[in-house]
Amino acid sequence: MDFSYSPKCEAMRAQVRDFMDDHVVPRLGLAQKEFDHGRFPLSFIEDLKALAKSEGLWNLFQPRLHENEPGQGLTNLDYAPVAEITGRVDWASEAFNCSAPDTGNMELLHLFATPEQSERWLRSLLNGELRSALSRPRR
Repeated sequence: MDFSYSPKCEAMRAQVRDFMDDHVVPRLGLAQKEFDHGRFPLSFIEDLKALAKSEGLWNLFQPRLHENEPGQGLTNLDYAPVAEITGRVDWASEAFNCSAPDTGNMELLHLFATPEQSERWLRSLLNGELRSALSRPRR
C-alpha cells in the first residue's frame, strides 16, 4: 500500500509551510505578549487572514462537492498533513479560516443547510466574517 502524499497535498504543504515560516512564526512573540495581557483576538489576525486568503490558503479543510464551491478541494487525506503543519501554533488555524468549531459547523451547514441558512450563516463563516460556537444546554 502506498502511503505517500498526493502531489496536491505536497504542493499545499509547501505553500502552508512557507506561509507559516514567513508570517506566523515571526509573530509568535507578539502573540504571546498579547495573550499575556488578555488581548483576544490577536491584533494582527485579520491581516494574516487577508494575506492567507489572497494566497489561496483559505478554507483548506473544505472538500468540494462541485467544481464551483469554496475551499481548496482537499480530501481528508490531503488536508490532514496540512493541518499538522498549522497545528504547530495553536492560533494559526484561524489565519487560514480552519479553526474549530467553525470547520465542523461549516461542513454541516454546507451539507445540510437550507438555502436561507446558507445565505445567513455559511457564507459569513466561509468568508471569515464571523466565528461560530458549540454549546450545550444547561442541566
